[in-house]
Amino acid sequence: MSETSRTTGPGRTERAEKAELAALQAALGAEHAAVYGYGVVGGKIDKGRRDEARTAYDAHRARRDDLARAVRDLDGTPQAASAAYALPFAVKDSAAAVRLAAELEERVAGVYSDLVRAATGDRRRAAAEALREAAVRAVRWSGESVAFPGLAERAATASASASPQT
Repeated sequence: MSETSRTTGPGRTERAEKAELAALQAALGAEHAAVYGYGVVGGKIDKGRRDEARTAYDAHRARRDDLARAVRDLDGTPQAASAAYALPFAVKDSAAAVRLAAELEERVAGVYSDLVRAATGDRRRAAAEALREAAVRAVRWSGESVAFPGLAERAATASASASPQT
């Protein structure tokens, strides 16, 4: 039996499990970048939105930890966070911090849309919930919404997470 058709779980092929693991790693990378980004947001955001930023930061940390466990459950090694990430623009004031928060959420939504497509069962439900939460936070930060969160971002960019700084 070929590697791509060998069944590894109930109705799952090795190829499907590899695709799920790759999507989990991409989501984990996006969550690492979001945690880093919200550190920047928290340093520049106005006091009136600081609690909202802290709540989002905590949510991304929790998702990051859940994703690391899911990667290990598939016998993978969770990718480590980079020491720093290149931001898409300079964050010099609260307005830029708000734009960064919206951008982070849109990027996270994009990778979760990939995970929804690759996963099954409970992981798929968790990915759909994470996609929904990121889309809601993006709307709260930006004041704008899209018809299909996670998909519009994929058309605009090939990369769904901030690039590690080198």
